[in-house]
Amino acid sequence: MKIAFDAKRAFWNNRGLGNYSRDVIRLLATYAPANEYFLCGVPNRQRETLLRQGTVVAPEGWWKYLPSLWRSGGMLSQLQGMDVYHGLSGELPWGIEKTGIKSVVTMHDAIFVRYPELYSPTYRWLFTKKVQYACNVADIIIAISEQTKRDLVEFFHADEKKIRVVYQGCSNIFRESVTERQIAEVRRKYALPDCYLLDVGAIEPRKNMKNLLRAMAVAGVSLPLVAIGGKSRYADEMAIEAKRLGVDLRMLHNVPFADFPAIYKAAEVMCYPSIFEGFGIPILEAMCVDTPVLTSTGSCFAETGGDAALYADPLNPKEIGTQLLRILNEDGLRKEMIQKGQEQAARFTDERVAANLIKIYEELR
Repeated sequence: MKIAFDAKRAFWNNRGLGNYSRDVIRLLATYAPANEYFLCGVPNRQRETLLRQGTVVAPEGWWKYLPSLWRSGGMLSQLQGMDVYHGLSGELPWGIEKTGIKSVVTMHDAIFVRYPELYSPTYRWLFTKKVQYACNVADIIIAISEQTKRDLVEFFHADEKKIRVVYQGCSNIFRESVTERQIAEVRRKYALPDCYLLDVGAIEPRKNMKNLLRAMAVAGVSLPLVAIGGKSRYADEMAIEAKRLGVDLRMLHNVPFADFPAIYKAAEVMCYPSIFEGFGIPILEAMCVDTPVLTSTGSCFAETGGDAALYADPLNPKEIGTQLLRILNEDGLRKEMIQKGQEQAARFTDERVAANLIKIYEELR
C-alpha cells in the first residue's frame, strides 16, 4: 500500500502531537516495511531519522509560498496514486473525499470544546470546522482513548461505527535502560537536586501546576519541583506563586528530548495533575522508567495509568498533597507502583500499537 501522512507536526512540533506523529511513522516503517510511506509537508532537514522513513511530498510551485493552504487542500494534486491518507492531528485536506483516496484521521481530544475559555474564539471556530469536516468524511477515525471517542460522538456526532480506539505508545527511548552515568550527566547539566518531584508538559493553566504547588505547600513537601516545559506567561505566574507559597520550583526550558528518560528516572514522583487530556503520554513515559505517577481523577487518566498510578481530584490541593505524601513515605506502596507500572507499560508496547495501526489500514484494502 501507498500511505501518505500529514507530516507537518512530525517535522516541526516538539510536543505531544509531534511525538505521536513521529512514533506512528516510525512504527509503521519498522513493522510494515512492505508499504510505501510518504511524508506530506515542508521538511525539517534536521529530522534525519524521520526523513529516512518515507518519501517527502512538499509544496511545489507557488504553493511553496502558501504552505498552510497547500496542506488544507492544495496537496491533493500531488497525492495521485496513494491508497490511504492519514491525518495525524485531527485534520484532513478539504476535498479528499472526492479523490478516491481512503482517509484515516487521528483525533486526540476535544479540549477546545470542553474548555473554550482556554482558547481564542478564532482557534475554536477554525478547529471546530476542521474536526467536524474530518469526522464527516474520514473512512476511519482513530481515537487515542475511550474518552476521546465519547467526546467525538457527543460534540461532533461522529459515526461510532467509524471510530477505532487505538492507544498510543511512547518513544522507544523510554524503554531503553537508563544508566547511572546518564542520570549523573543530567544532574550536572541541569543542576538537578538529589531528590525532586517532576512535572512534564506545557506550562499552561490546563496542566494545573498551580494546584500542585498549593498541594505541596499544604502537605509540607519540601522537595523541589522540577518542571519541564516551554516559556509562557503562565510559567512566569507560577514562578511568583511558588515563591509566595515557599515552594522550590525549578523550570527547565528547551530540554532535548534525549535527556527526558534520565530526568524522569531520577525523580521521586512524576506529578501530572492536568485537568483534562486525550491520553496523557507523560504517565506512560514515567512508568516505562520505573518512576511512580500521581495524576488526576476523571478524563482519560485511568485508561493510561490503570491501577499503577495514584489519583487525586485535580481541583483539590489537599487531596493531591495527601496522595503525594503516600508515595513519598510508604516504601511498600512505592515498590508496588513501580511493579504495576511495568505491567501497565507493557500494554502499550511498539508491537501492540503497530499491530493495531496495521489492522486499521488492512480494513481499507
